[in-house]
Amino acid sequence: MTAITTPSSSSFRRPVWLYALTVAAFAVQTDDFVIVGVLRSIAGGTGRSETAAGQLVTVYSLVYALAAPAWSLLLDRVARRTALLAALAVFCAANFAALFVGGSFPALMALRAVAALAAAVVLPAALAAASTQAPPEQQGRYLATVMTGLTGAVLLGVPAGTWVGAALGWQATFAFGGLLGLAALAWAAVLLPVAERATEHRTVGDLIRPLLHGAVAAVLVVTVLTVAGNLAFQTYLQPFLSGLAGVSPRSLAVLLVCSGAGGILGTQYAGRLVDRWAPLRAFVLASCAFCAALVAFALLWVVRPVPVAVVAVLLMVWSAAAWAVPPSIQALMLARAGTRAAGQAVAVHSSSVYAGAALGGVLGGLVIALRPGLLPVAAAFSVLVALALTLATRTRTAPRARAVGGPERERVQGPR
Repeated sequence: MTAITTPSSSSFRRPVWLYALTVAAFAVQTDDFVIVGVLRSIAGGTGRSETAAGQLVTVYSLVYALAAPAWSLLLDRVARRTALLAALAVFCAANFAALFVGGSFPALMALRAVAALAAAVVLPAALAAASTQAPPEQQGRYLATVMTGLTGAVLLGVPAGTWVGAALGWQATFAFGGLLGLAALAWAAVLLPVAERATEHRTVGDLIRPLLHGAVAAVLVVTVLTVAGNLAFQTYLQPFLSGLAGVSPRSLAVLLVCSGAGGILGTQYAGRLVDRWAPLRAFVLASCAFCAALVAFALLWVVRPVPVAVVAVLLMVWSAAAWAVPPSIQALMLARAGTRAAGQAVAVHSSSVYAGAALGGVLGGLVIALRPGLLPVAAAFSVLVALALTLATRTRTAPRARAVGGPERERVQGPR
């Protein structure tokens, strides 16, 4: 992939419909993670243990991972705008319905599955619409703009939903998710352009063939390993920082805000890197920065305890690098799959993210139980393996694929 010359940042003007996609991403990501903040309340309200209540998150992730690729095939001939709006409507209904289930845990579990089915349409459709509608030299920044909704959910959505649950009860948290979805639905209905969908008939074989190419499969494996490394560290951040700097719950809240701020900066800067240097170079740079930050954490563990201020700075660097990876690897997937398979590629890629998150939770749990100081080492090793695999497959391209930002990049008028 060759580097390209991009216009100055001042010439980049985001269309208003792109923000509608960002709000949609913000809504579904908040809905996914906010349960963690009200887990104890849900357990008490449904008469279940916290471990059992935590399975609401597991079910959501599992349903999403399985449904996203299936939806991409079933909805291939449905206009992307129509699919997105319908899925947001179902998402809202599933969240508002939680107000009426009382303390029925099975009913709540079913509603979480329905919300996940809808989210498995919303997020891949939003990312695919952003990537296919983007001008050739700005695809990275379009993707990064939508992904800002994901980082914003961690920084703002989850704390806000947790506060709502603490003030008004855990069911109000789901109503909050429904209101976010309703805002996204209204904004998307008004702002998303109506475009003609393709009339070309494609068989299931036509849809999945680009995804079976070795270069594309390698990106899926890379995604699993990268997310696993990230989530292994992030999931067990509290016990690690407690041992490293004696971080209290109150200090942790401040550090998480710093982490979220770094994540937003990393996401936005990654978009510019993708547009200027192409996805592969951007991914390599972000991954190296990620591993360097984790190595620094591992070295600090040897001389612990360390000042919290030092932890805060390093945590921002780590988070910026961690959130710089998704836009670059998403663009790398699209470059290798080709724009004809953009919708299917994004959906399957989303599933690999959830698979990596599950693997990361297991990996981090094992390491933290054996020796907490090795947690950043294990996380960095996972990402280094992913980086090596990416470089080993860098010369392969999928049939008819176009390099993102390259001179022959295929332009698709969308959103469909």
